Amino acid sequence: MTDGELAGERPPATWPRPANPAIAEVAADAAGPTSAADAGGTALAEGGRIAVAGGEQVHVVESGPPDAPTLLLSTGLGGAWFDWEPVIALLGDRYRVLAFDRPGLGLSPAARRPASLRRDVAVLADLARTSGAPVTVVAHSMAGFHAEGLARLYPDLVRALVLVDPSCEERVNCAGLRISAAVHPVLRATGAGLEATRLSRVIGPFGRRMTLKQVTERGEPVPPEVVRSVYGRGAVLGTVLAEDVAYREAAADLLALRERRPLPDVPLEVLTALADAGDALEWSSCHRRLAGMSPLGNQVDLPDCPHMVQFDRPDAVADAVDRAHGIAP
Repeated sequence: MTDGELAGERPPATWPRPANPAIAEVAADAAGPTSAADAGGTALAEGGRIAVAGGEQVHVVESGPPDAPTLLLSTGLGGAWFDWEPVIALLGDRYRVLAFDRPGLGLSPAARRPASLRRDVAVLADLARTSGAPVTVVAHSMAGFHAEGLARLYPDLVRALVLVDPSCEERVNCAGLRISAAVHPVLRATGAGLEATRLSRVIGPFGRRMTLKQVTERGEPVPPEVVRSVYGRGAVLGTVLAEDVAYREAAADLLALRERRPLPDVPLEVLTALADAGDALEWSSCHRRLAGMSPLGNQVDLPDCPHMVQFDRPDAVADAVDRAHGIAP
């Protein structure tokens, strides 16, 4: 993303490698500049690594055939790489899948820079470049902002977009209310404080359970110890707050970007969860207009599915990925 280009989500929510998702301790002296050595002894997912992308360190877990079409999976607010486990179980045999944690989330180290559309598009762009672009970006909820921004700014990096119950904001005014950069140090310190006092080990997993009760009818796709290892981190709690604060700013920046950069003519699949949508008609209409931004757009209503589509209807996500690649479900 060029520096001069950039100065809604459903209510904050979200939550797959089909293999054993157990956490493995990684030695601090492991080899490689973008390997687990960068974690400094941090516990990573089995098969995971720390990569440098967009000037940040991010946890990436790769699965599937290395020569298959590449999928880059991005979670909604506060999510983790294992949110996609049910989907990867259906796609991992025919796609190369990279599920990653945004800075500060999952098992990624705390972010250096505040959450923003610019930062998160830069992370996606570097991951796409190093993964053999063009890639198909599968994005849930607010990550739809980042996926669309990537396609508009770096069309050569994107093969297709699959937006899973994405944020859909058409009118946002946050002039004079840009506070995410100012509060970033405070929220990072808050996370560190919760970690030091061990309060994060109680607050984080509890918050995860309460959130999931509102947005899915399914249980966690990974064992409880994996959930605790992620949501017990103070950095994760600070990052969730930071992303929530930055949400409107990212939405406003995307709306401004739409005025300057066209969306490339790539396949664009939009899945709409209606079971907890509130105004289902308006939510579906907003997603239909979003899909209509591409001549290759397609929108699908899921009447009985709540917001965590990748939990409740992983088959619908897998079908959308296949359609985006010209494969009939």
